[in-house]
Amino acid sequence: MPELPEVHALVTDLGAKLVGQTVARFDVLSFAALKTFSPPTSALEGQQVLGVARHGKFLDFRVGELHLVMHLARAGWIRWREGPPPPASGRPGKSALAARLVMQPDDSGLDITEAGTKKSLAIYLVNEVAEVPGIGRLGPDPLDPAFTEEVFAGILGAAGRAQIKGVLRNQSNIAGIGNAYSDEILHTARMSPFKPASMEADEVAELYAALQLTLRGALQRADGLAASELKKEKKLGMQVHGRTGETCPVCGDTVRQVIFADSTLQYCPTCQTGGKILADRVLSRLLK
Repeated sequence: MPELPEVHALVTDLGAKLVGQTVARFDVLSFAALKTFSPPTSALEGQQVLGVARHGKFLDFRVGELHLVMHLARAGWIRWREGPPPPASGRPGKSALAARLVMQPDDSGLDITEAGTKKSLAIYLVNEVAEVPGIGRLGPDPLDPAFTEEVFAGILGAAGRAQIKGVLRNQSNIAGIGNAYSDEILHTARMSPFKPASMEADEVAELYAALQLTLRGALQRADGLAASELKKEKKLGMQVHGRTGETCPVCGDTVRQVIFADSTLQYCPTCQTGGKILADRVLSRLLK
C-alpha cells in the first residue's frame, strides 16, 4: 500500500508530467472503483490539469474547477504511459486496469491499476475535496510544521490504553501512516507494537523523533524517483516490515511477525519487546 512518502513522491513526479496538460478523456474500466456519479467523468474532457496535491494517502488532481481524487488502497498503483494506450484486455472490472486518464494531443497519460481480487481502489470526481469521504476526517499531517511534539503527545494521551500500532495507523489521528511505516517507526523507537499509546514524556519524545526520522528518510529516498521506481525503493528501505525470518539490521535477531485478520505486522524481539516473542493468534490456532 502506498503511504505518505510514496504518495508525496507521486505528487512530485506526476505533477511535473501533468500540470499544464489538457485532458482528452477519462476512461473508467472498473465501475466499482468510481464512487461518484455527479459531475460525470465527461466533465473532465478539454480541461487543463492545474495541480497535483496530497491529503494523507489521497491523491488530488485539480482539473479545471474539478478534483479527481484517488485512494490507491492496498493494491492500487498509477503508471505514466507515453503515447497512445494499448487496447484494454479482459472483461471490464476483471483486469488489473481500473481507469485511464488520457491527455491531448498524443494520448499519453495515466493508467490506474489494482492487483488482486479484493478491489478497494476508490476514485472520486468532485467539485470540492471536502466532499470525499475520509478526507474530512483526516488527522494532522505529520510533515506539517504545525505537527509538533506537543500535538503528538496530545494524540497519544487521548488514545489512552489503545495499542500504539493502531493509533499510528488510524488516519483520524495522523494522516498518511499505514502498516509498513508504523512497523518501521516502532522499530526505530524500539517500542512494542502492543505498547499503550499513553506513555511517559521521554518515550513520547523518542517516538516523535523516530516518526520524523523514518518518514523524512523515506521521503528523501523517494525524492526525484519516477512512479515506476517507488515500490522497489520502499521495499529496499524497510528494516523489519515485510522481512519476516530475515536478520534485523540493528541487532542481528530474527524478524518476527503477528498475523491479524486483514494485515500482518513485523517486529524485532530484541529491539522492541525485550526478547519476548509476541503471540501470533493465527499460529496459535494452527497449533491447537
